[in-house]
Amino acid sequence: MELPKFKYSPNAYQLNVFEKVDGICSCCNENRSLKYTGSFYSRKKPDYICPWCIENGKVAEMFNGVFNDYDGIENYENIDKELLLEVSKCTPSYVSWQQEAWLTHCNEPCKLIDYADTKTIEPLLDELNDDIENNGYEPEMIKKYLSKDGSLVGYLFQCVNCGQHRLHVDCD
Repeated sequence: MELPKFKYSPNAYQLNVFEKVDGICSCCNENRSLKYTGSFYSRKKPDYICPWCIENGKVAEMFNGVFNDYDGIENYENIDKELLLEVSKCTPSYVSWQQEAWLTHCNEPCKLIDYADTKTIEPLLDELNDDIENNGYEPEMIKKYLSKDGSLVGYLFQCVNCGQHRLHVDCD
C-alpha cells in the first residue's frame, strides 16, 4: 500500500515523526506498521496514529485536535481557511524545541522541506537573508552554528507557488 503524500510536508517520512512500529491505529482500527510520534494537540491522546488518518483528517476530527497550531501559521489571518485547516489538521508536524511555526509565502502555507544546518542554508543565503536578519537571533550565530539537531535548529520551507525558500530558527 502506497503511503499518503502531504502537500505541505512532502518529506514527512524523513523528518523523524514516524516510527516503524506495528500496531492498531486508534482512529481507523487498521493494523499498521508506521506510527506517528510527532506533536498532536488534543485533550484525548490517541495511542497510535497512522499516516492515512492524518492525511484524510479523520484523527483530527475524531480527537478534536491539531498537528500544527492554527496560530503558529505565519500570517494566518491572511490565509484561506481551507489551507490553514490542511496544515493544522491534515499535515504531520515536525520536531522542535519550542512550539512549531509554519511559514507562508504568496498567501499560502509553505511546504516544509527539511531540518537545516549551516551547510544546507549556505547556497541559499541571499534568498534567506530576510529570515536570517529578522528572526530574533544574531545572523552571524545562525550562519555559524545552525544545526539539524542541536540547540539552534533550522527548518527549511519552500513556497508551493513561486519556489522561494524560507527559514525558521528555533533554540532550546
